[in-house]
Amino acid sequence: MNSTKGLIIVLSLLIVGGCYDKTELEQQAFVIAVGIDKAEDDGQYQISFQIAQGQLRGGQADGELQKNITIQANDIIAAKSTANTLIAREINLDQTKVLIVSEELARSGELLNVLQATTRAAAFRRGVQLIITRENASEFLANNDPPLEVKPHKYYQLMMQQSSRTGLIPDADIHRFFQITEGDADLFLGIYATATRLQDKSALEDEFYAGQVPQKGEQDTQFIGSAVFKEGVMIDTLTGEETRLSMILDNTQHIEDILINFPDPKSELHRISARFIKERTTNISINMVDGEQARIQVVVPFHLELLAVPSLIEYATNQENLKMLERAVEEKFNQEAEKLIKKSQDVYGSEPFYWSLYVRRYFRTIQEYEQADWNNRIYPNANIDVKFDMEAIRFGKLIQNTDMREVRD
Repeated sequence: MNSTKGLIIVLSLLIVGGCYDKTELEQQAFVIAVGIDKAEDDGQYQISFQIAQGQLRGGQADGELQKNITIQANDIIAAKSTANTLIAREINLDQTKVLIVSEELARSGELLNVLQATTRAAAFRRGVQLIITRENASEFLANNDPPLEVKPHKYYQLMMQQSSRTGLIPDADIHRFFQITEGDADLFLGIYATATRLQDKSALEDEFYAGQVPQKGEQDTQFIGSAVFKEGVMIDTLTGEETRLSMILDNTQHIEDILINFPDPKSELHRISARFIKERTTNISINMVDGEQARIQVVVPFHLELLAVPSLIEYATNQENLKMLERAVEEKFNQEAEKLIKKSQDVYGSEPFYWSLYVRRYFRTIQEYEQADWNNRIYPNANIDVKFDMEAIRFGKLIQNTDMREVRD
């Protein structure tokens, strides 16, 4: 009997002892975003933490909603420890949404070294999105003041969701960065952003880089386009249109439908807005010739749903016009894709579409695959044929346009 009581007491102590290291919510400082910049000292970096703070009372903010702290350290974990000496609450990285890196650091070749700490820290999630900023990350965090979003932690989450739906920024989490970089065969696309407004550029809606989108208002922050990484180093930037094409050609990117616009084939003054719907994956076929020369055939099946035809030209009931529209859309996408692919072959010597996955079956071992050198030998010299195949076209809720003759009668 005594032994039974003793066992119960011991088990009770174990259960109670399981909470010995618990930290209450009010004792923690939750980091929304982490920024990294180069420092003047070699091997040192300016690490910025954007910390959520303040309480909401009746929908109104009680004080500032976030606080930025910048620490010089050699990695994120060391900076976290130092920051804990400056504020009373324990810094928590569990809720971090984005990792913001300055373009200067991304191009320096040091980014891979400083990010290694994120792979070892259990608190730092691999789903954190990687954002590259034109300016310093600390400057971006200071200038980024969203006017509509009350909760700062929601701002980044919603921005990533909305922008990825349009295809103008890629899915760029830390896990994907290391997966592609360590694979040493493909290009990684990071999100490109800025909080500094540049001179407005006369271009179409999807042909901008971050900072070039014409706008009026107090908020200058823009997320559009992508930063191109090769072997962990940033080498270039892509426009929103090029980023969207890359996502369409990459079956590892989750994309179902996006909003697009293109020239009206029967009216030079107008453009048509539509929804690009991709219900099936891109068909990618790679054939090796003589063990080296590769032939890559790419077919992209898609549907198109017309949303706006400002020219009011009848496409739904006129078969001749409909055929012209279908040819124009397919030709537009084919030309844009061929241009991007040629750029990736001639300039980058690699691709951001993750096509290396489809060539690996030709090699028996990893050593054979690495010796074949997808980056420098196979892909740059491959013959590539890409085709966008429109399977159907839809006209939304309205089939016929308004008859302007009746309106102006």
